Amino acid sequence: MECRERPRLVSVGSIVADIRLDVPHLPARGGDVIGSSATVAAGGGFNILSAAARQGMPALFAGWYGTGPYGKCISAALAREGIATFHPPVPEGDSGFCLVMVEPDGERTFVSSPGVEAALGPRRLPDVPLAAGDTVFVSGYDLCYSTLGEAIAGWAAEMPQAIRLVVDPGPLAGAIPDAILRDVMPQLSILTMNRREAELLTGVRDPAEVWSRWQPLLRPGALLILRDGAAGAFLCMGDEAVRVPSPSVVMIDSTGAGDTHTGVLIAGLMEGLDPVAAVRRANAAAAISVTRRGPATAPGRDELDRFLAAEAAED
Repeated sequence: MECRERPRLVSVGSIVADIRLDVPHLPARGGDVIGSSATVAAGGGFNILSAAARQGMPALFAGWYGTGPYGKCISAALAREGIATFHPPVPEGDSGFCLVMVEPDGERTFVSSPGVEAALGPRRLPDVPLAAGDTVFVSGYDLCYSTLGEAIAGWAAEMPQAIRLVVDPGPLAGAIPDAILRDVMPQLSILTMNRREAELLTGVRDPAEVWSRWQPLLRPGALLILRDGAAGAFLCMGDEAVRVPSPSVVMIDSTGAGDTHTGVLIAGLMEGLDPVAAVRRANAAAAISVTRRGPATAPGRDELDRFLAAEAAED
């Protein structure tokens, strides 16, 4: 492992281009609706990296991205946020995209089309430079891609204990192969998802019951975070599941809110916050995020500090 002054967030979570449309409602099967004009921006794993970077956390993207229009959009977005890349762009193809349909209540629905980020190719994950104290993020999308998922599971099994491994299964939680999930779970320091995704994986929604099923499968001292929309999030650790409330806001667009939560949570824990304080900070960042349109809408550190201070003054 490398020696560095500051630990960093290292992500192999796939970055894709989000093609976003506001729609009055989802179309019926075989039907159509008139949506807004489409906007294109970096999304997926970019949201987590940018959320952490805006909190002042050094970040490295160790996944693949292409040389077509979507890959160029992603490359430019990474550069704007000061996020380093480990691999050069892949000359043979483009990054994938995700069609994001946002309804008037702010709920979003996805259709994803993978690109070069879904392939393992000649890259070797053990070549990614890691140092003690680093956090590695992996998404459920990556675990669903057969060859890449198997490679990540093998890499995780060899990862030093000084590395914190974080997985967010995401909307495809139910599609992750059982064998991959079984291999990765014992290495996890943090498992974070929303309650819908937890139900897809376990068949139950009660946070305490979800925790009782998963705690024996995770590494000692691991955390489980179950995001619960406007109600906040459940922090599961030790022998209990504690609800951490979220500030009340009017939601415009929930795209990327879970990613904002994860990125800010990781940044808080890496800075030494206790888990409850880190989740509270992540809840506030996600609350700000849903008041804005688009995928990567995490607040900066100073803005988040001011928001939390104002919330505390009102209590």
